[in-house]
Amino acid sequence: MGDTERFFNKKGQVTIFIIVALLIVAIGALVYILSPGLRSAIGQESNNPYEYLRTCIEEDAKNNIEIISSQGGSLNPEHYYLYEDSNIEYLCYTNQDYDTCIIQQPLLAQHIQSEIKNSIEGLVSQCFSAMSESFENKGYDVGLNQGDINVKLMPNQIDILFENYEFTTTKGEVERYDSFKVDIKDNNLYELVSIARSILDWEATYGDAETTAYMNYYHDLKAEKKKQEDGTTIYILTNRDTENKFQFASRSGVWPSGY
Repeated sequence: MGDTERFFNKKGQVTIFIIVALLIVAIGALVYILSPGLRSAIGQESNNPYEYLRTCIEEDAKNNIEIISSQGGSLNPEHYYLYEDSNIEYLCYTNQDYDTCIIQQPLLAQHIQSEIKNSIEGLVSQCFSAMSESFENKGYDVGLNQGDINVKLMPNQIDILFENYEFTTTKGEVERYDSFKVDIKDNNLYELVSIARSILDWEATYGDAETTAYMNYYHDLKAEKKKQEDGTTIYILTNRDTENKFQFASRSGVWPSGY
């Protein structure tokens, strides 16, 4: 092999290394940009693991919950009605005229809890990894045992529980942290889902629901019913104080066009 050929081979290898390095940096930057909570946590570099995790997860979890709530309880709805650029899931549906609808998510609260959990699993892993790296950079030996994520809709808040997670730091003495929990406060999704389930029962039984009665009983509730040309009804439930919103679609008791 001549000197010229060896020169170009070495030059090609250097080019490949540079490209790989740039890709690694770009991927890291993309994760950093797309996760405001992770960016905030890294910026604050908290020595309190509980606070670090809360800062890292809270903002992104809130954004995901808002998306799920605006789409009928699913992050990626499969059977939906497109309304004002949102894919709103049918929670009660029939394609037959005159018939009342069939409830599509009998365990609505549990479904929403599962959707929230699935939406943050990747973020949680990133946050624990970033927290471990943060403490290691400060000279700590770090241990992490990962467990399960459990999401619970509660009155006026959403609890994100990290069960059987254990985080240890060692620098002279061992510190153990467990019972991690992030509360999304001032969120009324629990209440809104309870009202939605009542409306769905009316839709499934009678083909319609009267929203005025709910507003008379719940004075902080704004309940809207938007009828669509194909017989679909979009229900929009909003808490007037917090502006939390839950909206969903139903198609029930539809009369054929011309009647």
